[in-house]
Amino acid sequence: MKTYWLAACAASALALGALPALAADDLAKAPRLGPWGFDAAGRDLTVKPGDDFFLYANGVSQQKLVIPADRSRYGPFDVLNELSVNRMRAVLEKASADKAAAGDEARIGVMYRSFMDEAAVNALGAKPMAADLAEIRASRNLSDVARVMGESQMKFGGSVFGAYPGDDAKDPDHYVITLIQGGLGLPDRDYYLDEKFAVQKAAYEVYVTKLLTLSGWADPAGAAKAIVAMETEIAKVSWTRAERRDDDKTYNLFTVKELATFAPGFDWTAFMAGAGLGEVSKVVVAENTAFPKIAAIYAKTPIETLKAWQAFHLADQAAPYLSKDFDQAQYEFRSKTLSGQPVQAERWKRGVALVDNHIGEALGKLYVEAYFPADSKAKMDLLVADVKAAMKGRIEKLTWMSAPTKAKALEKLSKFSVMIAYPETWRDYSALKLEDGDLYGNVERANAFEWRRTVNRLNQKVDKKEWGMTPPTINAYYSPTKNGIVFPAAILQPPFFDPDGDPAINYGAIGGVIGHEITHGFDDQGRKSDGDGRLTDWWTAEDAAKFDAQAKIFGAQYAAVEVLPGAHINPELTMGENIADLGGLLLGLDAYHISLKGKPAPVIDGLTGDQRVFLGWAQVWRSKSRDDRTRQRLVSDPHAPEQYRVNIPVRNIDTFYEAFGVKPGEKMYVAPEKRVRIW
Repeated sequence: MKTYWLAACAASALALGALPALAADDLAKAPRLGPWGFDAAGRDLTVKPGDDFFLYANGVSQQKLVIPADRSRYGPFDVLNELSVNRMRAVLEKASADKAAAGDEARIGVMYRSFMDEAAVNALGAKPMAADLAEIRASRNLSDVARVMGESQMKFGGSVFGAYPGDDAKDPDHYVITLIQGGLGLPDRDYYLDEKFAVQKAAYEVYVTKLLTLSGWADPAGAAKAIVAMETEIAKVSWTRAERRDDDKTYNLFTVKELATFAPGFDWTAFMAGAGLGEVSKVVVAENTAFPKIAAIYAKTPIETLKAWQAFHLADQAAPYLSKDFDQAQYEFRSKTLSGQPVQAERWKRGVALVDNHIGEALGKLYVEAYFPADSKAKMDLLVADVKAAMKGRIEKLTWMSAPTKAKALEKLSKFSVMIAYPETWRDYSALKLEDGDLYGNVERANAFEWRRTVNRLNQKVDKKEWGMTPPTINAYYSPTKNGIVFPAAILQPPFFDPDGDPAINYGAIGGVIGHEITHGFDDQGRKSDGDGRLTDWWTAEDAAKFDAQAKIFGAQYAAVEVLPGAHINPELTMGENIADLGGLLLGLDAYHISLKGKPAPVIDGLTGDQRVFLGWAQVWRSKSRDDRTRQRLVSDPHAPEQYRVNIPVRNIDTFYEAFGVKPGEKMYVAPEKRVRIW
């Protein structure tokens, strides 16, 4: 089952911007924005709020904002992420230098040291892949290839189908294996099929050739051409990202035995055995109609092409942990060509990302001990309570929803769980063995450890308190199956949360984030799960039709936006996040009013409380992206570009018009009867 993140681009510390090493004192606290939590000098007061609220709130700061050379986008998420990464670096440098360290501190030290020993990595060249490449070469038939594809679920490599253990959407107290479509090496099927991406597709073939050459594969150019042709055929039959959002359509229960008849041509028994899933009897198939077609493509593809395809995907995944020629080739294509990032991030930043991604809770525990103020958690509890109360009030006052559906919605809200800062129980990494001087092996063992950890609990009850993010992450998420929201420690800092700042800014920023995640439980997909996290229809047909009608109107506002020449927002892809943004800001605003307890809001620097709530939301989304990154996001990211995460929601909120005196004729004006009313 999916989780819904606040932002797709800030979930890891990968490819961070150029921030100098900070002194210990500078790591203690995130810098404030202005004396009361808002950078008032960053506004552009020559722009009317009703013409472009994003630029009114952020225009001067946008003009001054420069994307660092080792970034493809930059904004508050990234700035705060840099602070988080510097803090993690301080923890890792200490652990790495302490040869007497034990337990998790030793593990994170070994992983970081093995990555930072660049000379040792360069000396090995392609040798770390030798055993994995030999296994691929030794495949004699399609069953052997399928088995190796199964093994790739727990180590470097690729498969035309993916598998992952997770919560069962229709039985959320238990885990299940979900099978998904795979096989593509470009960011989205559109890169193969849309002429707008012809340059990137051609560059991809060159990149495939390069990695196969470095790997010592025979006829790399010919193999690359065959690989791209095979992936193009898979792209033609693959589901779009918008189709893959549908939680009803992506839940299709099969027995493993049924797969052989349903999607013949692929040896499912060999695949499952390779993945260590030989005892599994039932699976959920996501993109069901694509499976027989992909299996047929697999069956008709020459085995030598399939083996070359596996060799390339092995090298592609392993490249950051191999010698500089592999690492540089991957950066040149995946970061520079696809995202427009001019310079690769420094090695230590990528080392921090590696540890955070693979042993994140071990690092996160030490991070929290060093940098998270305990009183922030208590203050967040109060904010969450106000936002939940705001959602309760909104549901109760809905005029378009019937009493039966409303009762179910309130029941779901009452069962929401909230986890703040860090997990109650930290993950046990004692079974993970790491070795100095073996970076490739360390990453493979970490992948295998995580795979086995999740597979080994398939017959256990779901851990409802498990986290899907690490504490140093600048993000937040909602889990439909757990019906819960999670806010890592690192996001609880300015500009999202300033414990000493103006409450109105906090309610617009972190309050809007809390509201965003709560609204995910009631967006176009989240609304399909009940209070216990079970995928089931709890709506009357009439209420569902009214919801869908409003969502369609809302989507049309996004579809009308041409972000770059010929590039539009896809509302079918972004609908859930769009609804969550609108709901989040409404709830942040209502929660601020609740917090006043009947008292008038203070005026600060001539700005009313309501105005400051809207400004707090807008400040969070200050950012710039390179054009290549924006085009990639428009086809692959369920979040709209940041400017429209501000301007489109606010134009549907009555209080915005009242707060800023927005009048007919101004560019963002929408007549009251045409404003979207959902939650």
